[in-house]
Amino acid sequence: MAKYELNYEVLDGEKNKEITAAEEFLDWVETIIFAFFVVILIFTFLLRVANVDGESMLPTLVDGDRLIVSHLFYEPAAGDIVIVNNDKGNIYDNTGNKIETIDGLGKIIVKRIIAVGGQEVNIDFDTGDVFVDGNKLDEQYIAEATKMDEGGHQYPVVVPEGYVFVMGDNRMNSTDSRDARVGFVEEEDVLGKVIVRIFPFDSIGVPA
Repeated sequence: MAKYELNYEVLDGEKNKEITAAEEFLDWVETIIFAFFVVILIFTFLLRVANVDGESMLPTLVDGDRLIVSHLFYEPAAGDIVIVNNDKGNIYDNTGNKIETIDGLGKIIVKRIIAVGGQEVNIDFDTGDVFVDGNKLDEQYIAEATKMDEGGHQYPVVVPEGYVFVMGDNRMNSTDSRDARVGFVEEEDVLGKVIVRIFPFDSIGVPA
């Protein structure tokens, strides 16, 4: 009967440890790189980070707040706090039947949607009350009543389809849809809905 000699290669203990440490290091590097690209994809296609510049959304948002904004499959809805690209303003022309476009503020702004396309907005600047489709809004989020008419519209006004009407919560210190430079905001210029405040850390949460 043939005899077979079995040879076993015994790895040096220190060398084995070095290989294990190297493999663990490479696993960590791979995990970090993967997580990095996941974050990039999320913030490219799902979320954005925005900064609040100014006091137009007081008391809800404060100058310097950092916000996470969701824009994938977003459909504007009344009450949402949104980020808007305000390169242009949209208002009715003299006939009241056609939208004309003028230069906007040329910056990104944060406002609250008051009404969407097809809804009627009316504002009583004496009492400061805002009405949508004849219903008075319960606006517990505002700093002061809406008593400033910035001359952008004749009220009541119907928001055109495909547009939204926005206002800041700080009604006496906000350039918004009442001003022709903002006017009706095209839905394509709504960059997304604010979903959470991430800074300052003592104010992290969902703005109401």
